[in-house]
Order: sequence, then C-alpha cells, then structure tokens
Amino acid sequence: MKKWSAILGGMVLAAGMAAQAQAETIHIWARSDDAVFMPKIVDAFNAAQTKDHVDLQIIPTAQMVQKFAVAAAGGTAPDALTLDLIYTPAFAAAGQLKDMTDFTKSLPYYKSLSPAHLSVATYQGHIYGLPFSGDASVLVWNKNLFQQAGLDPDKGPTNWAEFTADAKKVAALGNGIKGFYFSGSCAGCQIFTFAPLVWASGGHLFSTDGKTATLDTRQLHAAIDFYHGMVADGLVPAGAQTDTGTSFFSAFATGKVGLTSLGSFAIGALNAQEPTLKFGVTFIPGEKGGWSSFAGGDNFVVSNATKKVDAIEAFITFAYSLQGQEILAHNGSLPVRGDLAQDALKGLDARYLVTETAMTHGQTPYSTVFNDIINSANGPWITMLNKAIFSDPAAVEPAIKAAQSNMQSTIDTAP
Repeated sequence: MKKWSAILGGMVLAAGMAAQAQAETIHIWARSDDAVFMPKIVDAFNAAQTKDHVDLQIIPTAQMVQKFAVAAAGGTAPDALTLDLIYTPAFAAAGQLKDMTDFTKSLPYYKSLSPAHLSVATYQGHIYGLPFSGDASVLVWNKNLFQQAGLDPDKGPTNWAEFTADAKKVAALGNGIKGFYFSGSCAGCQIFTFAPLVWASGGHLFSTDGKTATLDTRQLHAAIDFYHGMVADGLVPAGAQTDTGTSFFSAFATGKVGLTSLGSFAIGALNAQEPTLKFGVTFIPGEKGGWSSFAGGDNFVVSNATKKVDAIEAFITFAYSLQGQEILAHNGSLPVRGDLAQDALKGLDARYLVTETAMTHGQTPYSTVFNDIINSANGPWITMLNKAIFSDPAAVEPAIKAAQSNMQSTIDTAP
C-alpha cells in the first residue's frame, strides 16, 4: 500500500511539475496612449487564472514603432504588443509579426470584430493582428454656444452647408468665440478628422491595396475648399495654422469654439474636466450628406519569434470576453467586439454609442509606408493640407499635385 501511495504521490508531483513547466510569462508592450486601460486588463487576466502571467511594459507612444523595429531586428522583441493599427501592414510586410489567421478565423465572434482593424491587419491574404482597442473620429459641437447663437442645441450639422452656416452664427457671437477649430500642422490629427470628409463624399486617399495614391480628386479639392473657406471667413482661430496637436482637444474645452472633430476619448475627458460644458456628438458629414469616420485604436500583434502562442491566445480570449470588453469600455477605449458593444457600454454616457457606430462603419487607410506619407511632420500629407488650406486659392492645385507625386514615389520605392 505504501508502495502504491509513493508511486501515486510521485505521479501527482510529476504532473504538478509538468503543469508548472507549461506556465508562461508573456512580455507585452503597450504604448502610453493605452496606459489607463492596459494595466487594468492585464491585472484582471493575471488575477483570473494561475497558469500564465503577463508582464506589461508601457512604452512612450512616440517611441513605440522605432523601439519595436529595433527590438525585432535584434531578437529582443516582446512576445506581443498593442500597436497603433495603422502600422500593422508595415510590420507584417517586414516579416516581424506572427500569422494569426487560423486562430482569428476560429473565433466564434470573428465576424463581429472591428472590420477596419482587421482590414489593416491583413497582408497578402493573411491576418497579422487582432482588433484590441478602439477609437473613432466624430464631430463635436458646443450646445451652450449653439443656443446662444439661436441654433438648435440638439442638432449638429449633417452636410457642409449646414456646417458652415452653424460656424458662422457661432462666430458672430464675438468676444473671442470662433465657429470651428482644427490642428492645422498636426499630420495625425488631420488624417483622423479631415480624411472622413473625403470618404463621406465618395472619395479615397489610396487604392484598397495601398499601392496607388488617389489624392487628385474632386472630393479632396472640395474638402480643402470647405476648410479654406472657413479660414478665409475668419471662423477659425489664427493659431490653428501652426498647431501641431497641442490644442487638438483643449481648444474646444475652453468653451469658445462651436465645432470641432475629436475622438471618442473626448467624451470622458470633457465630462471630467469641463462638467458645465454641454456638448453634442455626431458623425463627420460629407459634402451633401452621409458620413464617415477614421476607425482608430490598436491592433494586438504577436512577435514572429515568440513560442508562447498558447498563453498569448489565452490573454486575447480574456480580452474578448465581456469582462475584458467592459474593462476597455470603462477605461477610455471603445469595445472592438460589435456583438458585445451594447453590454460593454451599458451604464456609460450614451454618446459613446455614436462613436461605437462610427468606428464600426468607419475606415482606416491601408499603407505599408503610412508613417512616411501621412504621419510624418514634414510628409506630403500635412504639407499639402497646410499650404492648400491656409494659402491663396491658387496654391491648392500645385499642393495637391505635389503631394500626389511625392506619395506615389514613396509607395513605388518602398521595399
């Protein structure tokens, strides 16, 4: 009996040691934009089970792309990271991300995941990232100023003519109040908030595969004329021209701007910082109607070299549970599972539902050289917009043609 007990005990001990050996510590990087919700979801995952453990490191957003590129090339990359979704194609093309196609398509809620996130996670027919956190560009208006200007405080503009008319009436209040604000020298801000004007009007910036720049269109010309007109009419503060994003949110928060385009993050921030400012949230309209949005946020990507796939998939599964989606929704991110969005947002500001719809039906431009042609502070995108919007009308056509040529050249010479 003692012999069999000893054998049995040894078997149990061996099984325990095997289970312990299979436990993994996953090293995950998250950009600092995710610093509110990411530690919370990691802590919840670590507390929910005893097998695997996530070790989280927050990386400054401006350093993430370069830091990961260097680490991946040098063999020191983390197991996984939350990556600004627009950079997914570039890292997939560089061979630095693990193919997640089979796992992604096996998820029972696969078709409910944010389509825009998945569109930029797909490279040559394979999926190299999963939607993780969500954001969306929307139009925000100051209800206090609308009411003072004799406008319906509960109705935002649905086309550009209404947009301009509303901005003019608000600006007519005087005392430093302006009708509209945008960060004119911020490349990221302008792709987030200006591009939807073009998309909602039927235009595109690139071909679907990202290999052709399609800037020189009637829709882009019209959108530039729309902004140029508001600047020329004095509806936009002079500081907008040189704003690199510093006042992207704060200009509206002062209460002296009638309309601006922001992200879903602004709802919680305005509620917390400016509780007396009444504001509405609607979609960014097209020239004659319709609407669009830049679907932003992060994709969760896995380093190609990692062997900890099972543990990583367990973390992703937890993040996609109702608990995980609620943690995201209650801490500054839109849920990326459409089938759980209503439940995840329950009890929160109802205006988040507008931004969730915007993200679900929004777009994300696809390019393996997005940073060079769009996000660069000196790139063709922001150079074009700044010159065309703030200069003489004669500068518009040359600015667009120069941007079209420069973008296409960069695309054609990409590795």
